[in-house]
Amino acid sequence: MSLSVAPLVVSLIVTNRIRKYVRTNILKRWEQPLKYALFLSVMLFAAEVIFSDTAVIKWVWHAYLIAIIVFALKQEELRLLRMFIVAFIPFELFSLLGDLTQLINDDFYKNHENYFNNATGFSFIWIAAILFSQNRQFKAAEKERIKRQHEDELNRAIAIRKVELEVLVAERTAELTEQKEELEHALNELRATQTQLVQSEKMASLGELTAGIAHEIQNPLNFVNNFSEVNTELIEEMQEEMEKGNMDEVKALAKDIAENEQKIKHHGKRADAIVKGMLQHSRTNSGMKEPININALADEYLRLAYHGLRAKDKSFNVTIETHYDDSLVNVNIIPQDMGRAILNLITNAFYAVNEKKKAFPPSQSGLYEPTVIVSSAFIPPKGGQKGAVLISVRDNGNGIPQKVLDKIFQPFFTTKPTGEGTGLGLSLSYDIVKAHGGELKVDSTEGEGAEFSIILPV
Repeated sequence: MSLSVAPLVVSLIVTNRIRKYVRTNILKRWEQPLKYALFLSVMLFAAEVIFSDTAVIKWVWHAYLIAIIVFALKQEELRLLRMFIVAFIPFELFSLLGDLTQLINDDFYKNHENYFNNATGFSFIWIAAILFSQNRQFKAAEKERIKRQHEDELNRAIAIRKVELEVLVAERTAELTEQKEELEHALNELRATQTQLVQSEKMASLGELTAGIAHEIQNPLNFVNNFSEVNTELIEEMQEEMEKGNMDEVKALAKDIAENEQKIKHHGKRADAIVKGMLQHSRTNSGMKEPININALADEYLRLAYHGLRAKDKSFNVTIETHYDDSLVNVNIIPQDMGRAILNLITNAFYAVNEKKKAFPPSQSGLYEPTVIVSSAFIPPKGGQKGAVLISVRDNGNGIPQKVLDKIFQPFFTTKPTGEGTGLGLSLSYDIVKAHGGELKVDSTEGEGAEFSIILPV
């Protein structure tokens, strides 16, 4: 027979493709047999070159190709290669048919040799078309496999991150729950304090004060409730984003939750400070009015205020002047309540001069001498009105701006920095004086100082 490389090419393509599939899918039991099959293809080709007139080799080729095709089609493990194997069946059929026709009727074969050659040529076109289609499908499948692999890796990473974030969310939720319980406890304490204030017979005007307290405490509680609700919505939104795998959005939401938590903590502390201030100011005795030496009372609370501030701040120092009218008669008052009102005025005066002192640099500290003056005097009857007793507390601090003088006695209004006062001292002092039928007035020059005056009828 004439030398032809077609059987060799076909056998090598088929065998090598099957071998590659076996390696990719780790089918080790077929690797060695396929290695021998490749070796057999080369040996058959060599035999054809050496023994070109040996017709037996032609039939061995047919048997070899048919065996490879049948082997590949019968193995369930190679089912994905069946379309590829089918592409070579027409080539083998036409080649086998031509060789059988030549063997049986050589004259018929020679007369129709062109048809057999054309059929074989078309079989090669068929092979090329199938191989091209298979190659495209293989590339698409490979891209899909790589895509799925990346998706699996991403899903694993998302799952791990999801667990971490769920733990973080659980921790934040526990912290928010604890803070909510603390605020509820603070609110319960506030309600108890309000009840005590309402029931106190000493202060007829505490109804208005209680309303102010409820209004003021509602501000930080509203912030706490609002941010708690926002955090709940953010947590739900974060869980949805975790399901979607949108990690950038999840991180942004986690940051928002952390910021809201700090705001809740800040307003919770603010509410706690207000509650403690109210508890302190509500601890008064329900005593009766009695004649009291107002000079002795003022002097007692002046010393109490001074030593109290000295105990907190050893560097605190102030010049104290007292000008008491020794001719004053005793005044019917509740000493504990009036003492607290005087104490608040003196404490505020000490605070004002101390703050002004701190504003001076050390090199100029000698230019300013903090001074607080406490005085008393009798105001004679005038215009049909009864006489009165005046208790005055004057300081040379920074004074009170004119624009806020009208608000100075309002509950929870303060000129002190945030966190240093609740704005209850002057308000309670005003209510105490008013409950005694008196007046509490203020006169101030900004930058020079302020003077608070208590006027009690006698």
